[in-house]
Amino acid sequence: MRNGGDEKSEQTYHLGDTVQLDDFPYVHFLRMIDEHLEALGKARIFYANEEASFTERRDWGTLLQLVNQDYIVMTHLDAPTPPAGADHLFDRIDQARTAVGAATVFDSMDTELRSLLADRLSGEADRLNREIFGRRPSSLNGKTIVIEFARGGPDGASMPLPTTYGYAYAFSQLSEAILERAAVLYIWVTPEESRRKNRARANPDDPGSILNHMCPEDVMINEYGSCDMEHLLETSDKSGTVTVDAHGRRFHLPLARFDNREDLTTFVRDDDEWQSEDVNKLEGALSDALARLWETYDTTRS
Repeated sequence: MRNGGDEKSEQTYHLGDTVQLDDFPYVHFLRMIDEHLEALGKARIFYANEEASFTERRDWGTLLQLVNQDYIVMTHLDAPTPPAGADHLFDRIDQARTAVGAATVFDSMDTELRSLLADRLSGEADRLNREIFGRRPSSLNGKTIVIEFARGGPDGASMPLPTTYGYAYAFSQLSEAILERAAVLYIWVTPEESRRKNRARANPDDPGSILNHMCPEDVMINEYGSCDMEHLLETSDKSGTVTVDAHGRRFHLPLARFDNREDLTTFVRDDDEWQSEDVNKLEGALSDALARLWETYDTTRS
């Protein structure tokens, strides 16, 4: 896509210029909150330790409620950009937790502690705000909004996965506005390959990066050790889609799989030397997957 330009992107990939949303910046920010709480001699809130997953499992939904908030900002161009600063982000997290039925954290926090925490996290909060809303377009004409997240379940889990695990729960947390228009490009990798990629991409000097962060091994095994996407496809009541019951409605999200079980993508991280053979393999597989997705989308959404 880097070599093709906008016209090729639209014709070959059925994509406009992309506007990116991702839940990882919030994963990292919640970990930073806990690190600072621990440094202050206070109890952690979101994770029992640096290697653990969420203590409150509904926080997997909290992440997507925050993405829902971001989506509103990106699609309502007359709305003000959320202010920078940790204190406002604390309020957003409480709002997102309320939406999933979890207890709020910051509205009941000691005022002095909240102020101290906000001061310590101000730089990180400002960086997150710039990373997300710095990409806010002046117009959505010709744009495609891409929302990236990954979900799964424990290694060896049977299907369906328990509530709060997997894509079934994740999709149910997306807003009506997203579900009404969404299509899913599923990047298909095995759990073993996912763990290998996780280790290979890690840059300890850039732990907050979407591209270079490393997920704790315990989380990889217990949260991404199995995947329910195949189950969702097999049990959907409309072929080529996943069925999502949410907001008192039933949605059918068109889905296509991009088969990356044999790694087609890692070379992209090397910006200097892309071999034409690697590029051709990736472009062929990606264009095929997106063509199938577009065909299903065009059929089911018309």
